[in-house]
Amino acid sequence: MIKFALFFSYTPETWARMISAPSDRAAAVRATIEQAGGTLESLYYMLGDHDGIVIFDVPDADAAAAVALLVTSSGAFRSVSTHQLIPSADLPAVLTKAAAGQGSYVRPGD
Repeated sequence: MIKFALFFSYTPETWARMISAPSDRAAAVRATIEQAGGTLESLYYMLGDHDGIVIFDVPDADAAAAVALLVTSSGAFRSVSTHQLIPSADLPAVLTKAAAGQGSYVRPGD
């Protein structure tokens, strides 16, 4: 399974609906992720640029994209941003691959 973070911000209309009928959204989020073959790790709301974050595991990037497209298409969100999470133990291998490619990328204008 691959771990992803999905940052979201609701539309003002969605906030108005939630204020008029408060509920815990975790069950709806869990069901959405499970239909893509994944599991919900956590759902948090926050202050700042985003209204919340969902941490979840899915089998592949296609499943994560399907989750993001499904929630985006609902019209309830002002923004949705999905990011694959890299465990710290995996970073050395990623850095080794990056080092192997050094010199192959040429900056624009060079």
